[in-house]
Amino acid sequence: MKTWPEVTLPAIPGTGRPLRVHDTASDALVTIEGSDGVARLYVCGITPYDATHLGHAATYVTFDLINRAMRDSGLQVRYVQNVTDVDDPLLERAARDNRDWRELAGAEIGLFREDMTALGVLPPDELVGVVESIDEIAQAVRQLVAAGAAYDLPNDGLDSGDIYLDLTRLDEFNDVSGFSRDQMMEVIVDRGGDPDRPGKRDPLDPLLWRAERAGEPAWHVDGLPAGRPGWHIECTAIARDHLGLPIDIQGGGVDLVFPHHDMSATQACAVGEHFARAFVHQAMVGLHGEKMSKSKGNLVLVSRLRADGVDPMAIRLLLLAQRYDTPWDYTDDLLEAATARLATWRAALSVNEAPDSAPVIAAVRDALADNLDTPAALAAVDAWASAVAADAAGMPHAPGILARTLDALLGVRV
Repeated sequence: MKTWPEVTLPAIPGTGRPLRVHDTASDALVTIEGSDGVARLYVCGITPYDATHLGHAATYVTFDLINRAMRDSGLQVRYVQNVTDVDDPLLERAARDNRDWRELAGAEIGLFREDMTALGVLPPDELVGVVESIDEIAQAVRQLVAAGAAYDLPNDGLDSGDIYLDLTRLDEFNDVSGFSRDQMMEVIVDRGGDPDRPGKRDPLDPLLWRAERAGEPAWHVDGLPAGRPGWHIECTAIARDHLGLPIDIQGGGVDLVFPHHDMSATQACAVGEHFARAFVHQAMVGLHGEKMSKSKGNLVLVSRLRADGVDPMAIRLLLLAQRYDTPWDYTDDLLEAATARLATWRAALSVNEAPDSAPVIAAVRDALADNLDTPAALAAVDAWASAVAADAAGMPHAPGILARTLDALLGVRV
């Protein structure tokens, strides 16, 4: 699948410290060291049935910062992102709107690419769709069946049954979330599970392969009934086949911790592989006190803001002003503050003489390396800009190196 255009990072002197980020599984800060000088990053991508909202944008900007910080620390980065371009929500939306599901997916993926380009997000090395990965996902399902970690559940009126992961045959499967049984049962339906389906060995068993239903897309692969993949298995298979396991970071929104990331890791463990060294999650973005989500319809769309004339760099600064690991609510005041900050920075960086930027560059680097403390990074630049506004005369330093730093590390083009 085509990704979006490459972004050229300006060269800046020096090297940043190794990145430390919060690992959900251990509830501790971990240092990303990579292997043989390479860090492997996998981020769960969109299900393309609607446009990119600020919650999505916050996630992809956060992992863009992680990508930039790892590169600045001297690591090479291999970055893969999936696209769930066939799944129940997409098919349901297409049916509701009387559209072909492939056309709907293609249109929303195109809009997502435009939004990511506008926000200055570095493209993944590979943007991988489920439709183009059917064979490798099917192979992962067959491997789980062969390992005795899956079972067939018959369907009335169908020639073949669906295939489920058998959690009763496995050890702990909530090593990422640490959820109690009650916590898992409370959210499983809203997050794609079917705990009430008769015949399941455990209500939490996730679907690996859905046998063909009338009117639904299906693929014919060796060793499995005609059908299509379940949700969680796609990331296990794509990450393994495109990056190799273990990856260094598995990323996404905090609503993916359970069941998606728990199950992705469990499926790898079921065939003897460790999935990821760290699990990093973007906190929820809300509107009027509720999680911003497609199902609720309470969305602030990136494309709508851009169409209304909002500078994408102001949107990015709005996101950077919030801690990635703390929930927050969008307000128009936050956007106005980000727009004002962008204007202040641009004015400060347009002068010929300015204070020495070396200390602020060091402060930005240190803040990012310290669990992506973007508010502290922005505050350091604000202080420098205030000094410029107070009196730039007699300060014989050109601001160009700071402008390149903001571009390279924060992704803010000024």
